[in-house]
Amino acid sequence: MTVGMLSNNKQKPVNIPEIVQKAHNTFNSGKTKPLEWRKRQLQNLLKMYEENKNLMIDALAKDLRRCKMEAILLEVDYLINDLTNTLNNFDEWTKPERPPKGIVNVLDDVVIYNDPYGVCLVIGAWNYPLQLLLLPMAGAIAAGNVVIIKPSELAEACAQFIVEVLPKYLDNEAVIIVEGGPEETTELLKQKFDYIFYTGGTNVGKIVYAAAVKNLTPVTLELGGKSPVYIDSSVDMEITVKRVLWGKFINVGQTCIAPDYILCSKEVQDKFVEIAKKVLKEWYGEDPQKSPDLCRIINSRHFSRLQALVDASKDKIAIGGRYDAQDRFIAPTILTNVTGSDKIMEDEIFGPILPIVPIENAYEAIKFINAREKPLVLYVFSTNNEVIKNIVENTSSGGMCVNDTVMQMGVETLPFGGVGNSGMGAYHGKKSFDTFTHKKSCLIRNFAGIGEKLASSRYPPYSDGKLKFITTLMKKRSGPSLKYLPYILAFALGAGISYGIFAWQKAASDEL
Repeated sequence: MTVGMLSNNKQKPVNIPEIVQKAHNTFNSGKTKPLEWRKRQLQNLLKMYEENKNLMIDALAKDLRRCKMEAILLEVDYLINDLTNTLNNFDEWTKPERPPKGIVNVLDDVVIYNDPYGVCLVIGAWNYPLQLLLLPMAGAIAAGNVVIIKPSELAEACAQFIVEVLPKYLDNEAVIIVEGGPEETTELLKQKFDYIFYTGGTNVGKIVYAAAVKNLTPVTLELGGKSPVYIDSSVDMEITVKRVLWGKFINVGQTCIAPDYILCSKEVQDKFVEIAKKVLKEWYGEDPQKSPDLCRIINSRHFSRLQALVDASKDKIAIGGRYDAQDRFIAPTILTNVTGSDKIMEDEIFGPILPIVPIENAYEAIKFINAREKPLVLYVFSTNNEVIKNIVENTSSGGMCVNDTVMQMGVETLPFGGVGNSGMGAYHGKKSFDTFTHKKSCLIRNFAGIGEKLASSRYPPYSDGKLKFITTLMKKRSGPSLKYLPYILAFALGAGISYGIFAWQKAASDEL
């Protein structure tokens, strides 16, 4: 189901409370719970990706002037690979879990069921307008939920692609698209959902969280922050520069996990800038504005914000600094000798500007990082294991990557998420399924006489003897798992009965 319009046409009136109620009715009907239904929806979604690659690439080019290679690597194939991984592991992920149990429950069944939450709201972001909306949506479908998705109105072409194409492949009663801007988002947040997944900035994340609290709705907030890069003199500087600059300038820095600033010694700073000049010329030519491989800033408002940051740092520009408002172009820019109090260090940059803050050593870098909000990612470039260990153990961040940038996103077994100001909750791979799944614990007992006999000490009248027996039974012990004890007991019982029958038969034959 699609509600409203994001084209230049007048938007249709939207009755959001009615839409949300219909979504709850669909979930309550049980339609989304069968595993076969879920798998079929995921297979259809994969088919959509594979059949509409070019449309997705074109939409990304219209919104961000995203080149084909970045569009495929960072969005289209990224979605295909994630969904393929989900389908390959779907049967295993959806199985009830059977955790270890103690001696008290040795004869019982202890199970954790994977229950869908119900109706989930997924609010996407404009910087990766397909990946950041459709990937969590797939996790919600896999978990058996009804999903209402809200594409970013700032990425108009991608939103229109989702509106026009997605309903052709998925069940429109269970996957519902709500179009619009802040007004529609505000109205959505007034409704009662069973789970909310939001990707975007920290300020709006706080609004989403406040709205969720009113209904005690669980949330995942994928936010951002200033992700630092520490570089020491032990590294291969040529490789380090390439890896840092690639992570920074894909999507012209409009990436939540882009390196935000560098911490290094002045000696490392000078080497970094010297090599960066050659690398950037090799990648984007003499005039980066003519390069087909550089994206553009999403809109004029964001361009003006970044232009103001460049203008405020004119005396510290070592590379770049040029911009063109009409083209929404800002050249890859590196600032040197930046201090923690400079304007560029106040908020997440989210653009192609890379400040370098000189520090003396790793200890000073740790102090600098810990004096600020917890970042989404912390990058460390060093071959000194002691330095790496020290930074890992003495800082807090959503995630880390050592000796590279952004590439941690390609490891589906690594959950992705923030901490503190950079977010809460995580997803990717199995974690996407788990995020949209309530783990329902269940103890299943039977009426076997031996089990009731063991548990009868809990009944009144109480006595010291009963208390001693039951506390001894419940006491936690180290040792081998009791997982197979019921089978061993059954085998022992069977063996005992067999031996008894054999002995009785032998005695009977002796009498004859």
